[in-house]
Amino acid sequence: MKDLKSRSLSYIIAGDFLSDLEEEFSRGDNEIIKVVKLKKMKQEEKTIEEFVQKFKQTTRENGYEGRPLVEKFKRRINEVIRRKLIETERPSRSIKQWYKQVVNLDKY
Repeated sequence: MKDLKSRSLSYIIAGDFLSDLEEEFSRGDNEIIKVVKLKKMKQEEKTIEEFVQKFKQTTRENGYEGRPLVEKFKRRINEVIRRKLIETERPSRSIKQWYKQVVNLDKY
């Protein structure tokens, strides 16, 4: 009887352990999924305004900020728009400036 109680206790503890383990690993999977989702993003046929909105939604969750975020954005917009922005007198530094300037450049 004592052996049965210790087994049930170990199953409960093991169940908790497995639950915690699954939760911990699923968090890592979610982070990986977010990074992969961002890496796969491309403007392609979307207007720049559509792409900016989608990019903002995607990056809001994955923790990129500052210069790394700008670099991710630059690599995902169409080459023509990227060149136009880089050729401007003062290239943007912040992601908000990039968003604003690419939308303006796309209109012309």
